[in-house]
Amino acid sequence: MTELWLVGIGTGNPDHVTLEGRKALRQAALVLIPRKGTDKADLAELRHSILRDCGSTAPVAEFDMPVRDDRLPYADRVRLWHDAIGRIWADIIGRAGPRGPVALLVWGDPGLYDSTLRIAARLEPCPRIRVVPGITALQALTAAHAIPFNTVNGAVTVTTGRRLRDHGWPAGAETVAVMLDGDCSFRILAKRDLCIWWGAFLGMPEELLISGPLAETAPRIVAERALARERHGWIMDTYLLRKVVRA
Repeated sequence: MTELWLVGIGTGNPDHVTLEGRKALRQAALVLIPRKGTDKADLAELRHSILRDCGSTAPVAEFDMPVRDDRLPYADRVRLWHDAIGRIWADIIGRAGPRGPVALLVWGDPGLYDSTLRIAARLEPCPRIRVVPGITALQALTAAHAIPFNTVNGAVTVTTGRRLRDHGWPAGAETVAVMLDGDCSFRILAKRDLCIWWGAFLGMPEELLISGPLAETAPRIVAERALARERHGWIMDTYLLRKVVRA
């Protein structure tokens, strides 16, 4: 293999795939699609539907995602998990022997809170990597709520639920965008004077949007998120927090 293409596909809506991304998927010689268990089978099917919508005729190789060992410290479990995924990719590609680029469909954008690039760097020999940018969850979130990402001349801190939970509100921050928060970590800030804009399944028919003062909306978000996750077996969500400015 000489080329590995990482194609950002947005948040699940086929219309989020750019013209460059659609062209790349049509030109790929092999597409890798992960399986994440029966309760998340529709995640793989979403990737298949995007390939069909783009007119891709490339052969597809599905693979089962390895499971992280939660007994290990966080950094160790992620590193070993990435090692295992890299080995799976290398094995599939070695056996398939594609005569052209191999493509992976990456939710959102491959450069924002996604580990596909780090896993790709583990392959030996290292392939030539091409990244096709995609619509991020943060773009989809602010568009869905029709709000600006930043205030006038204001900075935005992008962080994770884990860091928010462990370290609290970032010092000096005005606007905080939170990714990868499966524990609703915004609850630790419920007593602060903040507004929240939350969204799940962004850009999809199942889209959920809730916004308002954090103290009032936090319980509703927690409840709606739990119901949606139970109904679908999975959930992708993100949110933006901003200090309330009093006149």
